[in-house]
Amino acid sequence: MEFDIVGKSTPLLDGLEKVTGRARYVTDIRMEGMLHGKILRSPHPHARIVKIDTSKAEKVSGVRGIITGFNVPQHKFGTMLQDWVILPNDKVRFVGDEVAAVAATSEAAALEALELIEVEYEVLPAVFDQEEAMSPDAPLLYEDKDDNIATTFQVERGDVDGAFAESDIIFEDDYETSQVYQAHLEPMAAVVAPADYDRLTLWLSTQVPSMSRLRYAEALGVCAEDLRIIKPHVGGGFGAKFEYKSHILAAVLARRTGLPVRMVNTRDEDFIAGNPRVPMKIRVKLGLKKDGAILAKDVRIIAGNGARTVYGPAITSTACYRIDSLYKVRNVRSVGYTVYTNMIPTSCFRGFGNAQMHFAMEQALDAICHENGLDPVEVRRINGVYPGYVSIHGWEIKSCALQECVDQAVEASGWYEKKKTLDKSGAKKRGIGMALCNHVSGNRPFYRPFDGSSALVRLTPEGKAIVFTGEADLGQGLNTAFAIIAAEAVGLPVKDVRTAAVDTDISPFGLGSFATRATTIGGRAVYEAAVNLKEQLVSHIAKVYDEKPENIKVRKGEVALEGKGETLPIFDVMQKVSFSLGGASLVGQGSYVPDTVLPDENKYGNVSPAYPFACHIAEVEVDTETGSVNIINYWAAHDVGRVLNQQALEGQVEGGVIMGAGWALMEEMIVKEGHLVNPKLHDYWLPTSMDTPIGKIHSIFLESVDPNGPFGAKGIGEPSLNPVAAAIANAIFDATGARIKKLPISPDKIVGALVNKKL
Repeated sequence: MEFDIVGKSTPLLDGLEKVTGRARYVTDIRMEGMLHGKILRSPHPHARIVKIDTSKAEKVSGVRGIITGFNVPQHKFGTMLQDWVILPNDKVRFVGDEVAAVAATSEAAALEALELIEVEYEVLPAVFDQEEAMSPDAPLLYEDKDDNIATTFQVERGDVDGAFAESDIIFEDDYETSQVYQAHLEPMAAVVAPADYDRLTLWLSTQVPSMSRLRYAEALGVCAEDLRIIKPHVGGGFGAKFEYKSHILAAVLARRTGLPVRMVNTRDEDFIAGNPRVPMKIRVKLGLKKDGAILAKDVRIIAGNGARTVYGPAITSTACYRIDSLYKVRNVRSVGYTVYTNMIPTSCFRGFGNAQMHFAMEQALDAICHENGLDPVEVRRINGVYPGYVSIHGWEIKSCALQECVDQAVEASGWYEKKKTLDKSGAKKRGIGMALCNHVSGNRPFYRPFDGSSALVRLTPEGKAIVFTGEADLGQGLNTAFAIIAAEAVGLPVKDVRTAAVDTDISPFGLGSFATRATTIGGRAVYEAAVNLKEQLVSHIAKVYDEKPENIKVRKGEVALEGKGETLPIFDVMQKVSFSLGGASLVGQGSYVPDTVLPDENKYGNVSPAYPFACHIAEVEVDTETGSVNIINYWAAHDVGRVLNQQALEGQVEGGVIMGAGWALMEEMIVKEGHLVNPKLHDYWLPTSMDTPIGKIHSIFLESVDPNGPFGAKGIGEPSLNPVAAAIANAIFDATGARIKKLPISPDKIVGALVNKKL
C-alpha cells in the first residue's frame, strides 16, 4: 500500500504545547472557592482504630470539611475484590493507609488540621513477605481470608507429569522480582467540583476514564450519569493511574462542602500509597527433549497483593500463563497465589505480570542451554510460535514475525561473532544475552462486559477533523497515532486533525490505556469512523458538484474531481458541503468489536485480537571488582504489525528499554518493618538522562501486517520492556558466570555471587 502519513515520522502533535509549558494538567486547574484536600495516613502497618477525635482540627481557620471512617458509608467496593471502603473505621493495614481527609481554603490550613486529628491505635502484629503471610501463624489482614490468600489462579493442560517423564532434560529453579515505583512525572491528582443537577465533574490524571467513572459511582452510591470525568494532559502513568482512593475522597469532600476540591499527592505519598509493581516469587520447572524442544512447564507463583486488591489477581494470572503463547509448549501447569500483606497495595506496571515471568522463563532457558551445550538462539527458534498457531489456551496467532525478530537481532548484533570474541580476560568482562517476549494488544477478560472500542471523527466546515474517543493518551503519543490513522483514512494532512480530550459527557465509552490495546483496538475504531466519514464526504461532494463518486479522490487535503479535471482545497469543498446541509459538520461513526473470546472456567479463550512479539539482545560490560554494569549496546527487534509513526515507535522502544534497565539494575523500594525507607526520587535510584547505563539502543521493526489492527498495526508499549531484565541478566551471566535470580541485579549481588563462585 502507498501511504502519505503512515510509516513516516510525525512529531507528537502536542509536543510544542508541552515543551513550552502551555499544556494543562490536573494540577494546573484552579477554580473560584477551590479547597485543598489532604489525607491523614496511617503510621502503622497494622493497627486497630480505637478512636478518632477531629474536634481540634475542626477549629482550624479555613477548614471546611473533615471525613473519617465514622462519618462516611462503610459499604464495600473494589476493582477485582470487594475489599475497599471509602475510609476504614475498623483497622489500618499498611503504612500510608487512608484514615481521614480534610478540605480547607489553603494547603497550610489542611496540613495544620491533619496534625490536630487525634487517632488512638491498638498496634497489631504485621506480615510483610507474601510467602510468610501464607503460613498458618501469620497475622490475618481480613477475617474471611484465614490464609491471607486473596485469590488463587490455576490452569493445567495436557499430560504434564507424563511429559516430564519423557523429558531428556529437567530443570527447576527459583526467581524473585521486586516491588518498584512507576515514577511518572505527574503525581496522582484530582480536582472535583459540584455541577448542575447534583452531578460532580472530576478532572483526573487517569488512564481509564470510563472505567473509573463506573467504579466511583459504585463507591459514592450514585448513578454513573451523575459523574462526569474529564482527562486533560497526563504526565505519565505506566500502569499506576487506574482507580485511586484519593479521587473518591476528593469527590466525597466536594459533595460535603459544595465546593471544588483539589487533591494532589506529594511525591512521598505517591511512593507510599501509589500501587507499585506486584513483587513475585516464581518457581519454574521445565522439561525438554535433548534438542531443546520444550515438552512441559510447571510454574508456581506467590505474588504480593499488598493490603488491598487493586489488579494483583489479574497480574498474577497473566504471569502464570501468557508466556505459554510465546513458545509451543503443550503440557502446562501453573498455580498463582495473590497474597495479602501489610504492604503498599500493588497493581499494574508496564508489563503486567508478563514482564515478571519473562525474567524467570528467559533466564531458565538460558541456564538450560548453558548446562546442556545447546544454542540459545536455536532453542528459541525451535520453540517459537508462528503465524496461524493456536496456543494451548486458545490464543490465535494471526500475525507473527517472531522468527524474523530473532534473525534480525542476531544478525544486527553480530551475536555469534561476539559469543566467540568478547573479552572476558580482565576485571572488566563483556558478555551478550538474549531474551524473547510476547504480549497482547488487548486483554478480553480484564473488563468482562465487553471488548472493543468506538470513535467519532468530525469534519468541520473548515475541512479540519476532530477525533473523539474514550481511550486515554498518557503522554505516549496515542492522540497523534489516532490523528495519523484518521488523516490517512480520510485524506487530510495530519496537521489538520486533532484528538479531543476525553470527556465522558462527550466521548464514547472507552476502556482506556492498558494491555497495549489502545493503538490496536482504539485505533481500529478510529479507522472505521474515518472510513465512514470518507464515504459520507464523497457522497455529499458528488451531490454538490454533480460528480460521480468513483471520480472523486481526497488526498493530502485536496479533492480531485477527475470527471471535471479540477482539484479543489478541502476548505472550499467543505464550505459548500456544509452550507448545503444547513451548516452541519460531517460526523463519521466507527466501532470495532474484535473476535476475541472470553476465557471459560478452564481459562480457554482467545484474549486478544493481535499479539506482538520481540527479540532483545544486550551487550554488557561488568566490572567484577565493583559489580557495576554498563550496557554497551542493546538491540530490540519488534514485530509491530505496521509502523504508524517511526519516530514515536523508536521513542517507545528506547523508553521501555531504559525503564527495563532501571528495573533490572537499579530500582528497589526498600521496606523495613512496613516503612518505605526511600520514598523520594533522590533516594530511589532511577535511571535519568545523566546516568542511564545504556550506550546505544538499536531499534528494528518488523511488519507482519496484522489483519485486525489499523493498517495492520499492533501495540509496542509493554513489549518494549518485557524482555529487558532477562536479556541483561543473561548477558551478565555470559560475562561473569554469575547467575543473579533476584531483582535488582545490584553491584553487591554481583560481587557476592562472584565471591561465592570462586569459593
